Amino acid sequence: MEKTSLQSQIWKEIKRGYNFIFIKDMPLWVAGIGLGILAILIFLWRYPWGISSGYGNWGNQLYYYLGFGKLAGLKEAPLTPWLHPVSVMNIGMILGATGASMMKGQFSTYLAPRREYVKGFLGGALMGIGSSFANGCIEGGFYTAVGVFSAGGFMMMIGLALGSIVGVKYLIWEMMNWPVKIPPAKPVKSQKNPGIDWSKVHPYIGGGIYILLCLSFYIYSAFDLTVVGGMAFFGLWVGFFMQRSRFCLQRTFRNPFMTGDYEMVKAVILSLIIYSAGSAVIKYGFFQPETHGIDHRFWMGSLLGGCIFGLGMVIAGACASSGLWRAGEGNTKVWLAIVGFCTVYPFTKNAVKTTALGPFLGKGVYVVDWLTWTWTPVFYVAFFLAWYLLAVYNEKTEKFVITF
Repeated sequence: MEKTSLQSQIWKEIKRGYNFIFIKDMPLWVAGIGLGILAILIFLWRYPWGISSGYGNWGNQLYYYLGFGKLAGLKEAPLTPWLHPVSVMNIGMILGATGASMMKGQFSTYLAPRREYVKGFLGGALMGIGSSFANGCIEGGFYTAVGVFSAGGFMMMIGLALGSIVGVKYLIWEMMNWPVKIPPAKPVKSQKNPGIDWSKVHPYIGGGIYILLCLSFYIYSAFDLTVVGGMAFFGLWVGFFMQRSRFCLQRTFRNPFMTGDYEMVKAVILSLIIYSAGSAVIKYGFFQPETHGIDHRFWMGSLLGGCIFGLGMVIAGACASSGLWRAGEGNTKVWLAIVGFCTVYPFTKNAVKTTALGPFLGKGVYVVDWLTWTWTPVFYVAFFLAWYLLAVYNEKTEKFVITF
């Protein structure tokens, strides 16, 4: 009797822990802390967190196998996606989000109106252009750039805000003048033999995905590819945190102008405080070179790139990272945004690299070279405080909320 009671109690605790981790909604601030810590670990593991070069690898594969490698500046076959570190991390994010959404019962694919697919592709293409100009997407060119003390991150932040304003104005105009016609839902016909109930199978598939990705670290290590395996592992948990909390950097710039909501802003500020503090220790302690990751084009490239990227992400309904976890949970519109990004990014990146446009857009600038380690922390504290107070002011007054 005692043995049975003990077993039932253990099983009850396991279920409670499973529900807490995989079923219960994760607060944004928890995800912000988790992502900040993961960003530090990724920096220590290889280099600062980024997304766009993984998209570029997928696009390069497409150009190469279609015989258009010269357009992307390819002189030889690119690394296969499962050997490219950032590509592997991006795949890990997709699968991590797929596993998380399946375990919570949120995985679902559906067809969007045709116009939304066009907007997804065009938005993705704009994000690809913006990333090539700034030398980083919203994750690498803004979040990571600020976190590793690259001046380009602050300029891209301004550009993202300006591009988001234009995007929000377009969405409001579209809603008022050209609304999407959603077809009525078709009645579900009852079937005597419905077949497999996938809603009951998905949690097991999701669990299997997590086990497989954790094992992939050891598989990569067996082939002397430990670094690549680690990137897959990190991608898995980045996808988990983002999907479970609906963490989306796009909302940081869209929502203040659309609704005034600043919950996402608070989470990003918290995450960046953790990331920049860890980055300061890493750089000041010479665990990584001080200028590691300082390659964002200041100031013109980051500003223009941010404007173009900001417009694209609002139209697409996702940024580079949220596009990965939304694709992982079955959002078909975002699949087209990824295709648009991968198609355009390699070509425009090569154009920037090989023409006079590159020098015109600028080069990386290290904030510490300007302010020294004495004043850089002071500047960052002032920056985060001013950003937070501005977001609070906007929510209370709706001063910057766009209306027609």
